[in-house]
Amino acid sequence: MRRAAQLLPLLLLTPPAGAQTTAPQTPAAQPAALTAQATVALNLVPATRVARSGVTVPGTPAALNTSVTVRYGPSRPAAVLLLMPGYLGGAGSFDRLARQLVHLDPTLAVWAVDRRSNLLEDHAPLLSGNATQLAQVVQRGLPTRDPATLTYMKDWGLDTTLRDWRAAVLEARTLTPNVFIGGHSMGGTLTGLYATYDFGGVRGERDVQGLIMLDGLPGLMSGKPLSLDQYEKGGGTNPIGSLPGLQQLNRAPFVSAPYFSPDLATRAAAQARLAALQPDARAPQGGFASFPATNLAAAMTRLDRRYALLPFMAISAGRATNATDAPFLPSQALGGQDTRWITGATDPARPVGWASDPTQLTDALDFVQRYLTPLTDYTEWYFPNRLTLDLAAARTDTTGTPFERSLPVRSAQTLSLPVLGIAAEQGVTTAEQFRAYAAGTRAKLTTYTLKGAAHLDVTTASSDQVARRIVTWLRPLRR
Repeated sequence: MRRAAQLLPLLLLTPPAGAQTTAPQTPAAQPAALTAQATVALNLVPATRVARSGVTVPGTPAALNTSVTVRYGPSRPAAVLLLMPGYLGGAGSFDRLARQLVHLDPTLAVWAVDRRSNLLEDHAPLLSGNATQLAQVVQRGLPTRDPATLTYMKDWGLDTTLRDWRAAVLEARTLTPNVFIGGHSMGGTLTGLYATYDFGGVRGERDVQGLIMLDGLPGLMSGKPLSLDQYEKGGGTNPIGSLPGLQQLNRAPFVSAPYFSPDLATRAAAQARLAALQPDARAPQGGFASFPATNLAAAMTRLDRRYALLPFMAISAGRATNATDAPFLPSQALGGQDTRWITGATDPARPVGWASDPTQLTDALDFVQRYLTPLTDYTEWYFPNRLTLDLAAARTDTTGTPFERSLPVRSAQTLSLPVLGIAAEQGVTTAEQFRAYAAGTRAKLTTYTLKGAAHLDVTTASSDQVARRIVTWLRPLRR
């Protein structure tokens, strides 16, 4: 599971003419004072949350038929880049990258998407809670919604997601002709599908000037082709596991799995808040760490690639201190590289701590400080199972399949938009897979691999390497 090539079969084809590949680069360590100054500058970038009408889905409460974007930068931009988050992700996953982009180019606005599912979340107890209250949430979670009250989510699939996104894209087009879309992980998949989707006789590629795919591309969430029977009754699979069918979505409208659920999402957000507010204080017992740990260590030992169970939920953000560990065999079986399981504190009188590491891409404290803000959060607590099911059915083209009318994804063979594909060296996509995708199109591809990066580092890295690549790529494409 180390690579998307191990997650799903993709046909490797000859690179298209004009494809460009840039060699990976090692992130340069920056002095702490310089990094702090850069962070202050990034936090001064203006941002606002905007909710506007999305697509009307019968049965959905009117207030939830909404297209939401967190908008960074000028209100009258020369160009707009709309970014779609990945699987289980919220607009907050782009907070640092979006600010880096606007800081590098103040004429650019970046609109990060919150899918309509994010409207189901109540962040107030987390944003206003004190340390004691947050510790209780880490241990017990917040009240979450009963699946029986969210049956309308069964219709929140690919069509709903793309049409909500398109409402924001079309609004951006009223401000400037220079509109681009992109996404991270599954958001990269949705980026490619948007371009080839038939919006009532208009292909999505007409809306935009180019596509950016960040460690994700069409086909990433597909797995084996689904039959109509599997789509309706279940039994299909994707790289993450088994898929419920349409008939099961009333009972299982959102993801609730051992690795992620609304309850786990609330607890993780509370632990991130504690880590941001009191990083060196002891983490709550019975929370995310089975050993005595600081708040920052309790948060990061679930996500850092040294210790993470799943490669698609990993960042490179330092190392545990005062810790004894052993090989983490379940993670290694899933493709994790030399992952470890922390067994306890070396010195039992002190908790396991967390240390930054200048050779790692993401700063742990910065990460937890951006995890939950008044504007948005890093995750999507109630991720609709219908979207995952539709992506497995749509794959890269529904022409000639049972889903040709309900999920009108057309062939990418005629796609001529320029594409920027950025891979994480230890993520889920490779430059070769971007070239394979582009070889089946007319697109001019530019690729770049972020050296040393885990999957999530592409959007959270302290360095602005990714932002500079994007700004440089965008510049000649603007009118």
